[in-house]
Amino acid sequence: MAKRSSLSIRIVEGKNLPAKDITGSSDPYCIVKVDNEPIIRTATVWKTLCPFWGEEYQVHLPPTFHSVAFYVMDEDALSRDDVIGKVCLTRDALAAHPKGFSGWAHLTKVDPDEEVQGEIHLRLEVVPGTRARRLRCSVLEARDLAPKDRNGTSDPFVRVRYNGRTQETSIVKKSCYPRWNETFEFELEEGAAEALCVEAWDWDLVSRNDFLGKVVVNVQRLWAAQREEGWFRLQPDQSKSRREEGHVGSLQLEVRLRDETVLPSGCYQPLVQLLCREVKLGTQSPGQLISLIEETTSTEYRQEVATTLLKLFLGQGLAKDFLDLLFQLELSRTSEANTLFRSNSLASKSMESFLKVAGMRYLHGVLGPIIDSVFEEKKYVELDPSKVEVKDVGCSGLHRPQTEAEVLEQSAQTLRAHLGALLSALSRSVRSCPAVVRATFRQLFRRVRERFPSAQDENVPFIAVTSFLCLRFISPAILAPKLFHLRERHADARTSRTLLLLAKAVQNVGNMDTPASRAKEAWMEPLQPMVRQGVAQLKDFITKLVDIQEKDELDLQRALSLQAPPVKEGPLFIHRTKSKGPLMSSSFKKLHFSLTTEALSFSKTPSSKKSTLIKLANIRAAEKVEEKSFGSSHVMQVIYTDDAGRLQTAYLQCKCVNELNQWLSALRKVCINNTGLLGSYHPGVFRGDKWSCCHQRDKTDLGCDKTRSWVTLQEWNDPLDHDLEAQLIYRHLLGVEATLREKHQQLSVGPEAGRGPTGPGEAPEDPLAELLQVLGDLQEAHRSSPADSPPSEPSRVLELQT
Repeated sequence: MAKRSSLSIRIVEGKNLPAKDITGSSDPYCIVKVDNEPIIRTATVWKTLCPFWGEEYQVHLPPTFHSVAFYVMDEDALSRDDVIGKVCLTRDALAAHPKGFSGWAHLTKVDPDEEVQGEIHLRLEVVPGTRARRLRCSVLEARDLAPKDRNGTSDPFVRVRYNGRTQETSIVKKSCYPRWNETFEFELEEGAAEALCVEAWDWDLVSRNDFLGKVVVNVQRLWAAQREEGWFRLQPDQSKSRREEGHVGSLQLEVRLRDETVLPSGCYQPLVQLLCREVKLGTQSPGQLISLIEETTSTEYRQEVATTLLKLFLGQGLAKDFLDLLFQLELSRTSEANTLFRSNSLASKSMESFLKVAGMRYLHGVLGPIIDSVFEEKKYVELDPSKVEVKDVGCSGLHRPQTEAEVLEQSAQTLRAHLGALLSALSRSVRSCPAVVRATFRQLFRRVRERFPSAQDENVPFIAVTSFLCLRFISPAILAPKLFHLRERHADARTSRTLLLLAKAVQNVGNMDTPASRAKEAWMEPLQPMVRQGVAQLKDFITKLVDIQEKDELDLQRALSLQAPPVKEGPLFIHRTKSKGPLMSSSFKKLHFSLTTEALSFSKTPSSKKSTLIKLANIRAAEKVEEKSFGSSHVMQVIYTDDAGRLQTAYLQCKCVNELNQWLSALRKVCINNTGLLGSYHPGVFRGDKWSCCHQRDKTDLGCDKTRSWVTLQEWNDPLDHDLEAQLIYRHLLGVEATLREKHQQLSVGPEAGRGPTGPGEAPEDPLAELLQVLGDLQEAHRSSPADSPPSEPSRVLELQT
């Protein structure tokens, strides 16, 4: 049994931000930190005070995290980025709102005395003295302190105050992981109400010392306990009254915390087996549980339920059968062909999720080069005469600016070229399309053709396929390539317009060039010849795509399973350590890395032969490296054992914080079940004769910071978590249990009407009754498990005072 916490984050937009540049504007982006650890960076939106991001993330966290903070920054090319403001949400505040926080939040200016992080290790005792009892405070060490100096470190010391007396530790230079092991004593008066205050400071030679955080101890509780030792989280200084510092704008957010207690796999087997049986029976099932789940799921949660069900059946090898059942259910209640799959039904939402999970790599192969071409060309493209601005395109010759007609013609040529390239790439991609995707489209094509067999509806099966492939997959990816991981940054205004027009053209092709689609925007007429040609190409492509037999499907799946597709791949810089001498920051080399479920490998180029660097089973930790070690904040370390069982470390540099966290997440997820995972590590490097982080001289020292193996970002190609998906389905069904029982009473007949399943010895009479029985059993299993609340840090008798 395990407790899981996750944050669903959507950073929507900002408004009324202050101007930080001399141009009267800003270049804003967001950094998301969990307990002061940067995990997400949005794209920069250039030259605006009202940026729109629309970026969504799912973060998996340990249940003991404290807060999530959103920093709005202004990017500067030549100097350090400016902090505009921040929004901070505590775990307790999020837990108090099960539906999450949604809305506008005012940005507050960042106060240096509130920007604290890290923990301090204290041992506190009440001991006998010559005249009275004494309070003994041992300051042992600290970890993950805030770097306050420009070199990426601090020079920390600790100030201990009690009953009017102040004592200080020595200063540890250039370390965020200092060790002091110093002890101080104070005379203790019985019944004294004053608290013990332990403050951490960064020493500065020429300016005032910087505050690093404090711990306030209730001495009365310590008197009763006599002794206490442990790690205490440093708190900000809230003794100063906060004054109004002006308006710095607002940020629109959607943040939802979810805590789940996941039971052992065996507890979920009855639920999973029941749902799988229903899918295998299809429309022949007497209970129609899938139909009931759709009926009782509100629009607000339909996408979430669809994604969870899809992943559950994907793990059971029944994704195709599940989607086929949904196709049949939707077709049975659809009378007009032009309304087919146009609503946000469970079928539509499940198919969207299926294409993202099973077809994202295929999408990147087909669409990636076209998107790159659009971004690199940066041409001015416009087909709407009312929006043409000749001044934006400059001059076609030395003296004469282009006319409106020339702009329109050149734009049409550019769009025809991009559309033609996309359709050609699509036509060539039949064999590279995943077998399960092809088989699912085959089922969809057949079901629709059976439902609408007349000659006048001959295009309906093709439109059914394109409604998902083009309208819900390819077109959204063209409109927002960053959200589909096709680009790292959002498009500028000019490129966005080109992408929008290209997406419209793809939609017209997907709609089979119907009169209704042509009538919407008459100015798209210059693309009609290419659209008509594209319709023919697309129909030919779909015909070949759905022409896959059961044997071919199995052969393709078998061939793909032997290839061990990469979990993550891309270029990284590897830092080489020399056998003698210090580790130099310049000793790195750019290589192409590939992470599979077997090993982390590298090669000179993506197509060259790969060499195994680390076997997956040998990895013990994947963590960040502090900035001062290499002069970069985007370096990670992979700690592993060599063939002789000795611990080794590979240092890999990424190009940005997002790439760093994506690689760390991928490594942590594929190694989560490894034996011998480390609980601590060194965030620095062993340079010369000591660790750069904590200055310890023992190279085999266990580590000065705790590992963060449970902090990961959710990606479309994540390994399936069968138990978590079953728990999420159970949680949803439990929420609609009253509706299901009411439905069961309506469907029941005879003297047993209104009776649900009553005891473990009674056999349920129908699938719905069996489902209610399973829900009851799972509810009882949760009751008998430890409390469903998130685990807290080790309990202490020393409560922090504010």
